[in-house]
Amino acid sequence: MKKQAFNPYLPSWEYIPDGEPYVFGDRVYVYGSHDLYNGYVFCLGDYVCWSAPVDDLGNWRYEGVIYPKISDPLNPEGKMCLYAPDVTIGPDGRYYLYYVLDHVPVVSVAVCDTPAGKYEFYGYVHYADGTRLGERDGDQPQFDPGVLTEGDRTYLYTGFCGRGDKSRKGSMVTVLGKDMLTITEEPVLVVPGCEYSSGTSFEEHPFFEASSIRKVGDTYYFIYSSSVMHELCYGVSKSPVSGFTYGGVIVSNCDLHIDTYKPADKPMAYGANNHGSIVQIGEQWYIFYHRHTNGTWYSRQGCAEPVQILPDGTIPQVEITSCGLNGGPLVGKGEYPAYLACNLFCSQQSAYVGGERAPKIMQDGRDGDEEPGYIANIQDSATAGFKYFDCKGVKEFKIKVRGYGDGVFEVKTSWDGEPLAKLKVQNANVWEEYCAPISIPDGVHAIYLTYRGGGNVSLKSITFA
Repeated sequence: MKKQAFNPYLPSWEYIPDGEPYVFGDRVYVYGSHDLYNGYVFCLGDYVCWSAPVDDLGNWRYEGVIYPKISDPLNPEGKMCLYAPDVTIGPDGRYYLYYVLDHVPVVSVAVCDTPAGKYEFYGYVHYADGTRLGERDGDQPQFDPGVLTEGDRTYLYTGFCGRGDKSRKGSMVTVLGKDMLTITEEPVLVVPGCEYSSGTSFEEHPFFEASSIRKVGDTYYFIYSSSVMHELCYGVSKSPVSGFTYGGVIVSNCDLHIDTYKPADKPMAYGANNHGSIVQIGEQWYIFYHRHTNGTWYSRQGCAEPVQILPDGTIPQVEITSCGLNGGPLVGKGEYPAYLACNLFCSQQSAYVGGERAPKIMQDGRDGDEEPGYIANIQDSATAGFKYFDCKGVKEFKIKVRGYGDGVFEVKTSWDGEPLAKLKVQNANVWEEYCAPISIPDGVHAIYLTYRGGGNVSLKSITFA
């Protein structure tokens, strides 16, 4: 039986950001880096993989560890982190995993006969004379590889561009030969960073990091994170090595620029960096991206939204939702975990993670404990939004709350709407359920809960009855 699909699409205790999605056979596989719950830096874990049937996107399967960090000869003690990877199928039909360790400037490659088996170290990307890419005079340090193979040619896109650093030009593409390691065409700039974008179509949204490449028909789509970090943008070209022009923003993990349900400049979640790509699953295209939890940058979770590629090739920006891969709104009946909130904010507006009053998604226990997520640090004015539900005959609304607070939760169908119900909550150090009658009109609605009162509480779930 098919399950409903949510955001995040993996279990609430899994933290796989930087998602690169691919359909291999009848399953969609997601490759990413691996954060830890309560991690103190990015990407502390080994590479793992998850997959789902293409016709059942709520039913994800853990494929296990596909590549331990100690597999790289440069990292025998595991002291370096595995940054965001990408995967491509080589001319020999094998699967090649490209990645960069956090303290070296080179691109490493591992290989496997299957999409999610045990990858084995294969080598380093290098010039014909054996010099590794990133170590020759004039090379930029390698970062966030994105790869696309066509015939015997593999296009490798890499780059990182911080403000004020003129040594970093932008995302560079390097062409590799049939062995997947040897450079046949040297690096050239494809999308400029902030120090070199003036006068180009990318000036307002210059390249920062997160190079990813896809081909749709005869058009190459370069997906990347811009200098503001929270948005995934794209450029298009008819060539994989030149001619890219700016296309637009596909998604922002704080929903900036979206003006359909709120002002365009109002952030609706605590964003930060972003990384992901597009994939076609069946007839539908999706953008995979990530969100931030635990009030830090270092515990990120994968999310996805359906997108349209219009006849003119453009991709309109999409809202972040709770129902991304579901194919439509969630059923407006029964209990849903609070960690599905796609909007999370308080009266102190911020597009970035942080702040003592900011509500946050977290879990009990330690990393690896299969504990359900919940929303914590809910103080006066904190709002959690869930989108969207198909409601029919909803007469009652319930919440599960714990913590030391004395106030009410207002239940609304828009972030600035009038309350349809109010649920009074009081001090409790265990999860307590509160209930109130409500009249939600039949139809598709968002649900927003705003806390008014004193103290600090946590929200575990919401229930339609």
